[in-house]
Amino acid sequence: MIDLSFRRAAVKTLTNQIGCYVLCDLDDVPLYVGQSRDGIRARVNRHLTSARSDIIANRQIDVWEIAYVWTYPVEQVADIGGLEDRLFHAFHARSALMNGKVPPKPAIAEPLPDPFQRVQVMADAEIREKLDPALRLPRQAEHYSQIVGHFLAVKNSREIAGAIEAHFQRLQRYHRELLKLGQAIEGDSEEAEG
Repeated sequence: MIDLSFRRAAVKTLTNQIGCYVLCDLDDVPLYVGQSRDGIRARVNRHLTSARSDIIANRQIDVWEIAYVWTYPVEQVADIGGLEDRLFHAFHARSALMNGKVPPKPAIAEPLPDPFQRVQVMADAEIREKLDPALRLPRQAEHYSQIVGHFLAVKNSREIAGAIEAHFQRLQRYHRELLKLGQAIEGDSEEAEG
């Protein structure tokens, strides 16, 4: 069950300064790095409500999976692009992001700043429920099918192809988690009698 009141209250605590943000999954692993020139809170809210958000419209991210948001506000608009590039390349190297579009790699490797905020936008009970591999893998496999269908029928861009690849890598991880639920069942390993 989605606790929309928890999500709305949590989003209200996000800064509305300009800057960058990171949408993270149920495991607090980055899914997407974005930027906002009109306020981080407003932009994240558009993602979470599917209001005029290309990454949601193009099915690159399943809002069902977004549990945490990290914020990186800046003072000047001119600082946003470079910060977004640094964040993308640092996080994408650890776990493929759903951005699709790959920004230029920074010429100089600088340490990343700590997030200004790490806000949980999903209730604890909802996260626990959704982390169940028996629920998560089928949901994300269905989402993978939707993004592939969108790619084939609507928009076969390189950006969406990149998101498909990132989603497939995540599906493999969810698949491994599901297989850990396997139990020894009497008769499974016995040879059929002839």
